[in-house]
Amino acid sequence: MIALERGITAVDAIDPNGIATCLEQAALPEKSRVRGILARARTLEGLTQGEAAVLTAVTEPELLHELFDAARFVKNEIYGRRLVLFAPLYYSSFCRNNCLYCGFRRENAQPRRRLELAEVAAETRTLIDQGHKRVLVIAGEEGTAGAFSYLLDVLATVYEQKTDRGEIRRVNLETAPMTIPQFRELKAARIGTYVVFQETYHPEVYRRMHPGGPKADYRWRLETMDRAMEAGIDDVGIGALFGLHDWRFEVLALLAHARHLDARYGAGPHTISVPRIEPAPGAPAALNPPNPVSDADFRKLVAILRLAVPYTGIILSTRESADLRRELFDLGVSQLSAGSRTSPGGYHEHVGGDSATLQFSVNDNRGLDEVVADIAAHGYIPSFCTGCYRTGRTGHDFMELAKPGLIRDRCLPNALLTFQEYLLDCATPGTREIGERVIEEALAGEIPAGERPMIRDALERIRQGYRDLFL
Repeated sequence: MIALERGITAVDAIDPNGIATCLEQAALPEKSRVRGILARARTLEGLTQGEAAVLTAVTEPELLHELFDAARFVKNEIYGRRLVLFAPLYYSSFCRNNCLYCGFRRENAQPRRRLELAEVAAETRTLIDQGHKRVLVIAGEEGTAGAFSYLLDVLATVYEQKTDRGEIRRVNLETAPMTIPQFRELKAARIGTYVVFQETYHPEVYRRMHPGGPKADYRWRLETMDRAMEAGIDDVGIGALFGLHDWRFEVLALLAHARHLDARYGAGPHTISVPRIEPAPGAPAALNPPNPVSDADFRKLVAILRLAVPYTGIILSTRESADLRRELFDLGVSQLSAGSRTSPGGYHEHVGGDSATLQFSVNDNRGLDEVVADIAAHGYIPSFCTGCYRTGRTGHDFMELAKPGLIRDRCLPNALLTFQEYLLDCATPGTREIGERVIEEALAGEIPAGERPMIRDALERIRQGYRDLFL
């Protein structure tokens, strides 16, 4: 592992010229070199930038097969068979930025909308009734005097909603970069993971893609996570929008960013998101991506990230098709959105996928129940767990368990408990049948014998009407 000195900035840590040199030196690697890297990756220690660069150059089918096998191994050792589910909740499409890949960009003539708090409440209750326990609150960057105060009201409104099917237990947030005082207020508002994508880590490409608005400031955005963590936000999520620049460069930059946060704050990113550009009305770079990423390369980059940063959750959105999402479960994805709508009001009002108000198009339009059934049918355990956040296993404490692969033993029981809740409260009969079978298989094959009575007792309590049990 590369040790970075405390005090180094994110801009210093991500050196475009150094990344380019690293990629050049990694071209045409020998088989023995690749296999040595894959063997080391299986120790769960992660990869150096140079090692990850070598893997980006792998094209031989035999070596690709071995790369994917290693990713499956690491994914299972850290996360097991569980997949965490959530939904994005958009509350405003107003934005003062002019990002060339986004349907919300200010020069786009699409209709704009900001949800009233009553509408936020209706959206939240709809998501709760579908079965969601975790949401990602999202909005454009308005920049008006009352925008931050309104965001705080939105967060409070989401947390306040309850139906006979429960409540939202974890609100993550993806909004414009904030100041340290604002981050302190967000922490007091009980946000979970704070998410900001750099979009592209290449400064020149970044400048071209962001011709106007506050987001044009590369450094301000890149140092967002430093401000968040200095303000006491335990969990942060980073990401790149694949298709803006060479995917290999972005993978190494994400790795450098993760190493920087880990070295400086003792906790790397809680999540890394891997969105690919999808069409958006009025967004030229979305309609004609500068550096499109093939499905084959997308599979490879997910696998490399899983090996390079094994402790970090990898998030996959509904931008991808159902078939590809299913393949990527094995290769490293541990969290995914389901039943997503990418415009304000999309859930309660059933806004369709062809709406002119979308931020971007989605390819997986299935509802939550269908996604849950598909996950379970393929041997995975859908999880709505929020236990770590309620027990204080966040930030450095989470990393202490995640890095050596111990977090799986904590998260699997909680995944089963929340899955049982979903099956009883929201699932269709067919999904319930599949799900009950998956729970029994996990109890028999993955839960240690000494813990089974306790887990079975908790599951029985849920069947009797108890909710929100966690370990």
